[in-house]
Amino acid sequence: MIVVITGASKGLGKAFAEQFATGNTLLLCARNEEALNTMAVDLKYEFPSAHIHTKAVDMSVKEEVIAFAEWCLHFGVPDIVINNAGRFVQGSVYNESDGVLEEMLNTNLMSAYHLSRALIPAMINDITHKHKHIFNICSIASLQAYANGGSYSISKFAMLGFSKNLREELKPFNIKVTAVMPGAVYTDSWVGTGVDEKRIMEATDIAKLVYAASQLSPQACVEDIVIRPQLGDL
Repeated sequence: MIVVITGASKGLGKAFAEQFATGNTLLLCARNEEALNTMAVDLKYEFPSAHIHTKAVDMSVKEEVIAFAEWCLHFGVPDIVINNAGRFVQGSVYNESDGVLEEMLNTNLMSAYHLSRALIPAMINDITHKHKHIFNICSIASLQAYANGGSYSISKFAMLGFSKNLREELKPFNIKVTAVMPGAVYTDSWVGTGVDEKRIMEATDIAKLVYAASQLSPQACVEDIVIRPQLGDL
């Protein structure tokens, strides 16, 4: 399989790459080229059967997203696309810095929108007829207002709406779309906050669910994945 993963250098993106690595071709991007390349070297050492290709991309910039899609298609038509690139900026609608909403929408929504639009025509017309699957990494902030995360939550609500529309539009072409809505996951952003890593989920928890959903029969689609820490949201 050819698997495209955005925001792949750490956290959930890295966990997705590890889950799909065995025997597959991974097309990975992230903003930090050094971190991305280091992760790819480690991944190749752990999964020698994987074919790993990386490209530094700022997914908040439309032109870079389009260029990344064109680069991906040089390796063949993707079977799985994981729109994982995202960013969180604290603040409420009434007091956050000017421009935060635009930044959150460009990074958390428009990145997935532009990448999907650039890849879907090739996925529809793939003569191999392999089943295709798009995963959009949303958030529990897609389901309810998120305290001190005004524009972030707005962008994630929009990401869920995008996922639902895309799901309906791609049904006739047998391309699956799954919205993934995790609660708190222990990644680098939680380091130093004082939150016990045992209180919240592991990145591999989310990656395992996404991988399992990708392995179902062509006639079955997991539309939404909602997963929270056992003790509830923080």
